[in-house]
Formats: sequence, structure tokens, C-alpha cells
Amino acid sequence: MEQITIQLNGRIDSNNAAAVEKELLAQLAEKGAGSVTLDAADLEYISSAGLRVILRLKKTYPDLRIINVNSEVYEILDMTGFTEIMPVEKAYRVVSVEGCEEIGRGANGTIYRIDQDNVVKVYNNADALEDIQHEREVAKLALVLGIPTAISYDVVRVGESYGSVFELLNARSFSKILATEPEKMDWCVEEYVKMLKTIHGTLVPAGKLPDMKETAVGWARFMLDYLPEEAGKKLVALVEAVPHDDHMIHGDYHTKNLELQNDEVLIIDMDTLAVGHPIFELASMFNSFVGYSELDHEVIKKFQGFDFETGSTFWHKSLAAYLGTNNERKIREVEDKARIVGYTRMIRRSIRRKGLETESGRAEIAFWTEWLLALLDKTDTLLFHANELELEAVTENLQEVQSFVEDHLEASGCPMKAQMQIGVAVEEIFVNIANYAYHPDKGTATVRVEVSGAPVCVTITFVDHGVPYDPLAKDDPDVTLSADAREIGGLGIFMTKRIMDDVAYEYKDGQNILTLKKNL
Repeated sequence: MEQITIQLNGRIDSNNAAAVEKELLAQLAEKGAGSVTLDAADLEYISSAGLRVILRLKKTYPDLRIINVNSEVYEILDMTGFTEIMPVEKAYRVVSVEGCEEIGRGANGTIYRIDQDNVVKVYNNADALEDIQHEREVAKLALVLGIPTAISYDVVRVGESYGSVFELLNARSFSKILATEPEKMDWCVEEYVKMLKTIHGTLVPAGKLPDMKETAVGWARFMLDYLPEEAGKKLVALVEAVPHDDHMIHGDYHTKNLELQNDEVLIIDMDTLAVGHPIFELASMFNSFVGYSELDHEVIKKFQGFDFETGSTFWHKSLAAYLGTNNERKIREVEDKARIVGYTRMIRRSIRRKGLETESGRAEIAFWTEWLLALLDKTDTLLFHANELELEAVTENLQEVQSFVEDHLEASGCPMKAQMQIGVAVEEIFVNIANYAYHPDKGTATVRVEVSGAPVCVTITFVDHGVPYDPLAKDDPDVTLSADAREIGGLGIFMTKRIMDDVAYEYKDGQNILTLKKNL
């Protein structure tokens, strides 16, 4: 149906209502049938007589709507119930971003600083009013749940689209800090990860935010047409196997969306807020700092304002801090899982943006696909446990195990004396597994570190798939005997039982599971 737009001007009151109605009907008769829009940009005043004119038009033209209504006229329409019986759109202040500093860019829009106190997020979608309402609602939800963020206080017109205005007085993005003050890298990492853990630790009431897993399953299924059959099926199965999680994720968590304002760190650009497993967040982070820029290092320079080396270093340090360890094996394990989801998303995005039709696009897609296939070949799950390390059970890996445990004990504030005692027990158990669990062959061992509170207790769990063996079944050595009378061996388990507050063993599902507990 054709859209008919008619201008309303000046005042419509008892003196001219009849004449205005006659003129409106004449214009409508001339323009023919269609959906009618009254443009009230130049309407200054309306009385009840004018309202009756609009009401009669509404009865004749059921699709009637009014746009560009100033605040005074809107208040009259709202007070008299007209906003309930027909669409009424307020007039929006016009803002220009020409020459303004870009401080953030996301999937749905770009954020500009328009003056010292305020920023505006300009949406890519020209009809963005619903998007703006959604972002306002989820930002309010996040604020209520304890996430420090900024709430939009105004909606404006920017060119052919709309924007949300936020107050961010003298705020600087973490991207700008990294670009201009590289010596603050470690501080940025610390604050960045602190905010990330706050977000991921926030439980969201059911149904309040979209489920990122559903979106990621869609990405994976899209790839079925672009990967070898078995690889495509495995990708879908890996994503589908990720359990539902009602904890919050940001969805576009990079350093342009973190702002420092008067010593307070705020997260912005909340329209991507969702719930889901952290692997989906880490995938987005990998893309932002590494993935999109792997082939063309200028991409991150244009987007974040710093170079590829800075982005890669920040990503690695942040992932290590998030996992609570500097163990490269653990960091690589989780990074590889994030890359699977990240490459999937980038390939899909490029294909949907006609990437296969350009030489550069085809090169990117081929590069990402090669990596994706290699990672799929060696990955059996996208799940990870930050406090768990799996490695070959050989004595050469003892130092790596000890460092991994120490990282987690230090992060939990474990006293030095307890750290040393736990370190002795860890050495005794891991060396025992390395020497005997798989002899004469080799196999893997999993070491898990857990710290619980009230009262604080450290739990170290060792898991191997070697021959069934209960080290607790053997009698303790008689330490009162003389050196000549004592047997060699058995002291390691004895010391472990003395050092720790509890030691338990079970053989389950083909696994030896030994659990050590130390109360602090």
C-alpha cells in the first residue's frame, strides 16, 4: 500500500480546526488511497478541537500514524490516550558526528564522543528504535545485577539513523590507554579480567537475555555447506554439546567497550548481552585481538588503535589471568577451543558479506578454514575447566604441574607454609603416577585444583587411566625402626597422608582418582 505523508503546521485549535480538516481531506482525496502518516515536525500546538480532527481521520484511515511530534504536543497526545490508539513518534534532536572521535565499534553500531561529557552510539540499522529500546532494557538489567555500565538518557537522529546518548564524562577507552600508555598494559589486563569475571559470575533470571548457544549452533550449521561432511558434523556436535548456562556474557568484550571514567571502570555497548558458556565470550575476544587481524595486521590498528603485537600480547595475558595460570599448555588448550568458535563465526560472516566473490575474501576464508579443520581434528570438547591441567604423566612434567598448582594457590591467598606442604604432596603423587601408572608405556594425568570457602579448603585431585592401584591400601611404614631394619619405599604416600587433612582414593570408569584435601 502506498505511503501518504501530510504535513501539519502551526496551531490547530477551535479557530481553524474545521479549515484544517477540510484541507487534509482534500489532500488525501488528491493523493488517493494509502497508509497515512501525519508529519508533525512543524506543529506547535493542538487543542481538543484539533484532536477531534485526528480522531475522525483515524476512523477513516485505520493505519494512521503521527511522526516527529515535539515534546509539548506529545504530552497532550499521551495525556489524552492517543499514543495508545495509534503510533506516535517523538521528534528527535539531530546530532552530527562529523569530525567526532570514534571510541568504540561493535556489530550493531559505532560510538562517538560528541563533547567532553557525552558519547553517542550510532546504530547501523536505519530503523533502530527497537534496537535502542532493547539495549536500554538489557543495560538496566545489567546495572540492577551489579554490572557497572552507562544508561542512555536520550535518543537522537544521526544522519539517516538513530543514536543513543550516554554521559561518559572525560572517559577513556582501554584501547586508547593501551595505544598511548603501553606501560599500563598489566593494569589494563587486571581490570579487564576483573570486569570479565564479574560479568561471567552474574546469574541472570531465566528468559531475560538471549542464549548465545542457540546463536552459535546457527553459525555451526551454516558451515555444513562449506566444510567436509565429517568435519561439519563434528563442529555442530561440539557446539550442541555445550550445556546451557544462565550466567551473563557480554558478547562483544574488547577494549574499546571498556571505559575508565574518574577511576571507575564501565562496560558499554550492551546490545550484545546474552547468557551462555564462557567459551563463546572467549571466541569473540580472540577474534577482536587476533583473529580478524591474522592475515592483515592493519585491521586491528584501524579498529582498536593499537598494533597487532599489542593485541596479541593483551589477549594472551588476559587469557592467562582469566584462567589463573601462566601454564602455556593450559592457555593453548583453551585458546584452541575459542579459536574453533571464533573461526566459525568469521568464516560465516565473510561468506555472508560476499567474501567468496573477492580475492582477499577467499584468502581469508581459506586461511581460517585450514586452521578450523586442523583444530577440529584434535578437539573432542569445547568445554574447559580453568583449574584443571591434563598432560603426559612423565617426571619431566613435574615442574609444570607444580607451577600450575602454585599459580592457583597464590591466586587464592594460600599461606606460604601450606603452599610448601601441598607442593611436597603434589610431587610425591605425580611422580608415583609417572613411574608406575602406565609402566612400561606412557599415558596422561589430569591435575585439578579447587579452593572452597568457609572454612577455606584446598582440594587437589589426580586422575589417570593407568592400572588400578590404591596407594592407601598399603600399610604405613614403621618410622620407629632403624635404618637397617626399614624397607625402602612407601614414604611418599605416608608423607602425603601426614601433610594433608584427608586423602581418598577410588577407581571409577577406568580411572584412578586420588583426592587430597588441606584445610587452611
